[in-house]
Amino acid sequence: MSSPASGRSVALAVVIAAYILSFFHRFAPAGISQDLATAFQTNAASLGALAATYFYVYTVMQVPTGILVDTLGPRRILLLGGLVAAAGSALFGLSPDLNLALVGRTLVGLGVSVVFIAMLKLIALSFDERRFATMVGLSMLVGNLGSVLAGTPLAMIVEVTSWRGVFVGAAALSALLGVACWLFIRDGSGTKTTVDRTVILSGLLGVLKNRETWPAVIVNFGIGGSFFAFAGLWATPYLVQVHEMSRVVAANHLSLYFAGFAVGCLAMGSLSDRLARRKPVLTGAGVVYCTLWLVWLAAVRMPVGVSYGLFALMGLATAGFALTWACAKEVNPPHLSGMSTSVTNMGGFLAGALLQPAVGATLDLGWDGVLVDGVRRYSVDTFRLGLALLAAVAFTGMVASLFVRETRCRNVWQPPPIAPFAREAR
Repeated sequence: MSSPASGRSVALAVVIAAYILSFFHRFAPAGISQDLATAFQTNAASLGALAATYFYVYTVMQVPTGILVDTLGPRRILLLGGLVAAAGSALFGLSPDLNLALVGRTLVGLGVSVVFIAMLKLIALSFDERRFATMVGLSMLVGNLGSVLAGTPLAMIVEVTSWRGVFVGAAALSALLGVACWLFIRDGSGTKTTVDRTVILSGLLGVLKNRETWPAVIVNFGIGGSFFAFAGLWATPYLVQVHEMSRVVAANHLSLYFAGFAVGCLAMGSLSDRLARRKPVLTGAGVVYCTLWLVWLAAVRMPVGVSYGLFALMGLATAGFALTWACAKEVNPPHLSGMSTSVTNMGGFLAGALLQPAVGATLDLGWDGVLVDGVRRYSVDTFRLGLALLAAVAFTGMVASLFVRETRCRNVWQPPPIAPFAREAR
């Protein structure tokens, strides 16, 4: 008979597997951007909108997901999410035109939007809070295998087969993982099974009204959002068109970025927990991240080994924003960990949803009419304008890190004092 600890480990492993697939869906458009542009005969703005539909619905679903995992538990929503993502992935892979592809991409975003917050809830319930950042980092390290798969492996597979078949296969896997979540997750200890709307609304308002929540949200918006927009779509076109790399070499850069991010999530979380500090690690990583944006804005040609190293370093630095979930959780009531982390997570996905099409629109405005193999080609100066938008948002996130409260890796939330007249009434 399995122990409760082993049962929790299996449940977390299944959710992490679903998280791997959600990461793949999130960043796959970057690896097949040229194929999508050719298949649907679309411009940069429309391509940005296609990639961003995932982020739109993901953003909208963060707070509802936080409420659901704090009340109903993760089991039901992970099953439903897996089935919805499966339908969306199949539709995306089989779409004959852009409109149906948009619907499919939206369904994928809706389905996978529940995975991350459910994972955070399981970690919060299963592990000591002093190990929270380390466990989140470890889970993200494994989860980022999905983003690595969306780089070089996806580019290589597409070279010999079709991108459509990849997403039909991902649909089958999504359905299987949804069923596995139903079989192995138990909505037991620490999770309410009844819904009290008054408690939900008061809890959510409490998180939103807490001023100490918002610096973490803005850091997530600035650093996480610029990461999602760049790595999720525009990094590959930038490297191919500005630095004249082949698609496979550009995909190698992307895989190194994701690998650096994966390792960085574990390294940043472990370092923060060991130092018992959040703020110095968060701000230091933000400074390095913003500095590297200056390199891409300069668009200087460099040996491929150097650019590989810089992309890996950027991935490491980007991972600093993973601490924002711990920062938000530790300044809000422990039983509202789902809501506090979901509100924070919403910042990055909102930025990703806005920035992907915004960069595309910027590129289209500067387009000089050049087509290469039926795909629009943009000048270095035009790409610079698009990247400047991402760099500015990233800088905003770094500045916001200076206002994050130092929690020393423990929950510092205190209930508001009871007014004198209330004491007398009691």
